Amino acid sequence: MKFVTCLENGNETVGILIENQVVRVNDVLSLQGLPPVGTMLDLIRSCDKDARIYEALSKTDLSSLPRLPLEELKLLAPIPYPQRNIFCLGKNYADHVHEVKDMRLSVSDMPEAPIYFSKTAMPAIGSGEVIRYSRKATEKVDYEAELAVVIGKAGKDIRPEDAEQYIFGYTIINDVSARDLQKKHEQWFKGKNLDTFCPMGPCIVDKNELPFPVELDISCRVNGEIRQNSNTRNLIFDLPTIISDLSKGMTLLPGDIICTGTPSGVGMGFDPPRLLKDGDLVECRIEGIGTLSNTVKVDE
Repeated sequence: MKFVTCLENGNETVGILIENQVVRVNDVLSLQGLPPVGTMLDLIRSCDKDARIYEALSKTDLSSLPRLPLEELKLLAPIPYPQRNIFCLGKNYADHVHEVKDMRLSVSDMPEAPIYFSKTAMPAIGSGEVIRYSRKATEKVDYEAELAVVIGKAGKDIRPEDAEQYIFGYTIINDVSARDLQKKHEQWFKGKNLDTFCPMGPCIVDKNELPFPVELDISCRVNGEIRQNSNTRNLIFDLPTIISDLSKGMTLLPGDIICTGTPSGVGMGFDPPRLLKDGDLVECRIEGIGTLSNTVKVDE
């Protein structure tokens, strides 16, 4: 299943994406006599608390239920307002480790443990929405295609071999970054957290749709030109390691989001740099999930 959040007549609706149509989750739940959900976070929490919810969504014949054409809806980020900052990993592809050294944003050493930072999303923007920034704030904005993991149930001190049990699904995040702010402030938080700097989507894919451990092609195109091209098998720290390490002494909650890092090919890694400019179309694609597409608008 591919879960989406969209606006239907101005109201936020959680649905199941089937090709270019959406079946309302609440129509499925109503058919099975189950209580409705309001948001994607509600759905994730409900699946954790009541196994009948997921069973109804995965086993109900959807052919008799109404379908909404996707072009008549406004697609939002799957979780527009995450309950906590998004947990992010830096330098988690070996080729990107060398790239950030050349960008003079980090030392070249290969990390011996996951490097964490956080990213706000108030809100995250969906596929089709605009990455917008002002030259008064930054002049060097970059893209970073990343696989994001959505946690499905609470867990602390999770063993690597149990990690998959705690996953709800997967989505794509473009970890948009202001490189000049990263360098100026000598850390990543400010440069990662300007408004609209968290495109997410287009959907959350149910974990049962993808083999575990995930080995998915990941890429980013700018105006149709491929810039990043790798596979999640190349992660330095894989998903079981990340989930286990992050949960040591800290409880992960249903709906938490973990960005797993970006491969090489970011704009700042080129000589000369190839950063985002007004009117650019950025397309982050991950096999089995889809394409997250956003245009860029620069305010003078």
